[in-house]
Amino acid sequence: MNFELFIAKRIIAGKQYKSSISSPIITIATIAIALGVAIMLIAVSITSGFQNKVRDKMTGFKGHIQIVNYDNNNSDVSTVPIDINQEFYPEFKNIDGIKKVQPFANVGGIIRTPTDFEGIIFKGVSADYDFTFFNECLVEGRLPDFTQDRNREILISQSIANRLHFKLNDTIQTWFGAENSSLKFKSRKPIIVGIYNTGFEQFDKIMLLGDLREVQKINRWKDNEIGGFEVLIDDYDMLKEKGDEVYTSIGATLNSITIVSNYPAIFEWLKLLDNNVWFIIGIMVLVAGINMVTALLVLILERVQMVGILKALGSVNWSIRKIFLYNASYLILKGLFWGNLIGLSILLIQKYTKLISLDPETYYVSTMPVDINFLAILLLNIGTLALCFLMLIVPSYIITKIRPSKSIRFA
Repeated sequence: MNFELFIAKRIIAGKQYKSSISSPIITIATIAIALGVAIMLIAVSITSGFQNKVRDKMTGFKGHIQIVNYDNNNSDVSTVPIDINQEFYPEFKNIDGIKKVQPFANVGGIIRTPTDFEGIIFKGVSADYDFTFFNECLVEGRLPDFTQDRNREILISQSIANRLHFKLNDTIQTWFGAENSSLKFKSRKPIIVGIYNTGFEQFDKIMLLGDLREVQKINRWKDNEIGGFEVLIDDYDMLKEKGDEVYTSIGATLNSITIVSNYPAIFEWLKLLDNNVWFIIGIMVLVAGINMVTALLVLILERVQMVGILKALGSVNWSIRKIFLYNASYLILKGLFWGNLIGLSILLIQKYTKLISLDPETYYVSTMPVDINFLAILLLNIGTLALCFLMLIVPSYIITKIRPSKSIRFA
């Protein structure tokens, strides 16, 4: 056994038994593993980053779960109000994992300028609204001050500001379709105090954020009447379960709908990306495995005489196979090291420099998002090592077919 380990170490160190034939093949196999691992890391990180980014933007605008009146029919405009005085507000006492419950109301309208107009949805929120998302997306100005009795301050998107040539502190002319009012439209002149840019063009091009009390006045609602509640949860993976719990905990006249159910097309599209990642991982592991099998077969065939000598000295087949499997594992680990180095370098460059940009109209984000999950990277490396190693066990069986009498004869 000591002699076998000595031989194995010499092979792994690359100090002995080198040849001009196996050297380039081993190099190609190592490069194939490195490139495969780098591609897998990039695919997993970008897909995860893309899914998380789009999901966070959706929930930033709409919350994880919305509670509204049944008669609203999942409309983005709040047509039928509900009472703010609910048992579950300001918090669900009988459901764990609920981060926040916040009231809101939406009203549809238009922005008028001397030369143009734009359709909008004015989202009214209260002082206890979670502004984390919009605060992170601010490019100019500040958030509205909800401590004022009459708050005309609003946030608009950079998309609207660019199209209509607005800037900070501009007073704009807006018209809204008023519910429960004899007037067909109501005019308001809000003041722009902040400009945000989420890169989610579907919402950026229509959404204004302001005071809930303004929406109540436009619709002639009472102080206790709102459009609905947004529910934020701690763990997105528990969305379906928490959505069902919320639905069973609210009144019979109320309806709750998760963000996934409200925008199924977008989330189904995001799910399809997982299939692409698994396909890439499967192809890369297969290519790396085939290259390693080829390299192992070449190593064995070049060392037929050595195998014969070891068998003549009393070594069993499995001991000799382990020598070559140790060597192959070393090559796999070498490929994994360089693959991780290349992949993580590319991902970090993109994360901090944002070199690759995207069309937000198509992809909902303006730059290629990156989510570096070290647990996923660790599992990917372990899985690649394990699968490649298992693929090598079968071809190493060729060692059992080598006869000492024939192999040593031509040594």
